[in-house]
Amino acid sequence: MSVYLDAFSLVLQPQVLMVIFLSAGFGMFVGAIPGLTATMATALLVPLTFFMDPLPAIAAIVTATGMAIFAGDIAGGLLRMPGTPASAAYVEDAYRMTRSGRGAEALGACLFFSVIGGITGTIVLSLAAPQLAEIALKFSSFEYFWLVLLGLSCAVFVSPGPPVLGLVSLFIGLTAALVGMNNPTAEPRFTFGSIELLAGIQLVPAMIGLFALSEVLRYYVHPTGSTRTPPVKGSILRVQLGNLRRYPLQAMRGSLLGTAIGALPGAGADIAAWISYAVSKKFSKTPEKFGTGHVEGLVEAGSSNNGAISGAWIPALVFGIPGDSITAIVIGVLYVKGLNPGPTIFLTNPQMIYAVFIVFLIANLMMLPLGWLAIRTAGTILSVPQRILMPIILVFCITGAFAINNSLAGVLIMLAFGVIGFVLEENGIPLAPAILGLVLGPMLEDNFVTSMIKADGDFLAFFERPIAAGLGIAAIAVWTLPLILRLVRGSQRNGEAT
Repeated sequence: MSVYLDAFSLVLQPQVLMVIFLSAGFGMFVGAIPGLTATMATALLVPLTFFMDPLPAIAAIVTATGMAIFAGDIAGGLLRMPGTPASAAYVEDAYRMTRSGRGAEALGACLFFSVIGGITGTIVLSLAAPQLAEIALKFSSFEYFWLVLLGLSCAVFVSPGPPVLGLVSLFIGLTAALVGMNNPTAEPRFTFGSIELLAGIQLVPAMIGLFALSEVLRYYVHPTGSTRTPPVKGSILRVQLGNLRRYPLQAMRGSLLGTAIGALPGAGADIAAWISYAVSKKFSKTPEKFGTGHVEGLVEAGSSNNGAISGAWIPALVFGIPGDSITAIVIGVLYVKGLNPGPTIFLTNPQMIYAVFIVFLIANLMMLPLGWLAIRTAGTILSVPQRILMPIILVFCITGAFAINNSLAGVLIMLAFGVIGFVLEENGIPLAPAILGLVLGPMLEDNFVTSMIKADGDFLAFFERPIAAGLGIAAIAVWTLPLILRLVRGSQRNGEAT
């Protein structure tokens, strides 16, 4: 009990509370601007942490990260410009709800269930960190290969319309992921002699192009078909209690699944959001509504991405293994501050660890009022006429794409994918699977090649480990069962006809 009291006394210092508040505003601002991701917000804070005590330094990163992940939903819901890759999983539903006059409900769901996911993940982090970290350490390249393959299966489930169109979009994303030297052999592929393409297709410029620039092009190509988006009016949070009563299982499932996926090194909030959205659609009673402006997917995926933030700290604190790019930065800060992560940190500095858990809770609770204010403020954007708004969006697109590496290559990638996105949507092909292919393509190739090297080319080795075998059977079942069921139903219909 004394450890908890010591932790509270560390957190409830004016300096720490002021850092949490300022970091919350900073993270909200950065996350809401397309192209400026949560990882960038964390990286920008690192130089400032050198002048802080250990707890305020960690508190600044914890708070800014959670705020930035949620704030990415604001731009996605209002302008169809997902601020973070995690927001891209359900941007279609959020944007369509806004276009139909339900923007307050859509963004309120993103906010409310992000808080629920973050709090759930923090509770799991504080109670079961060592146990979950041990499970996460059992994942090798074999398990990750099957996990990524399951993630790619989401393309079939997250796509509105025929599954084959989702697969077309997925393979476009996977093909784009082949570009560059980011492969196990570091061999330049599909670069066509371009130095800029050696680094591969950058995810954020591609995402901005597919979602935002394609929307700008559509406005200018079909100006008469573009309607003004209704302003964000109505209750932002009150209606969410009704959504919680309607979808309690989805909220809890998304929170726990996000925490579990976040605990896997290298997974993170992006994969958690995609998988949770696919799971939500798979088990929904109304899967046909997903992608048309349905709140159910926002409930589950929104709680999942913030749960993953907490989960990523489990291997980082217990074993010093980063769960994602953000916790990789955090581990460096911990070492600088003399708080070497690992099992002994729970014995040598338990009050500091519990103080971090308390900061997680405070940051998530603070997200409610600050998120409400951010939604109300950002909603005024929609009152601007589209003939003025679209050029402003274009400027944001160019700025966000350039800011990734301060390179014109990001702008060119954005322009190319803007045209691709416009052509795809004109032909009824969904965009989300293409982003999924870009995110997971490199992970799939790296883990497959690494596993084949370990197994000396024996594919049966992918089923020799218990967890890998379970994931492999699940992945094969996801891909083959729908085909088998379709064949069985077809034969039954033919039998009845004869």
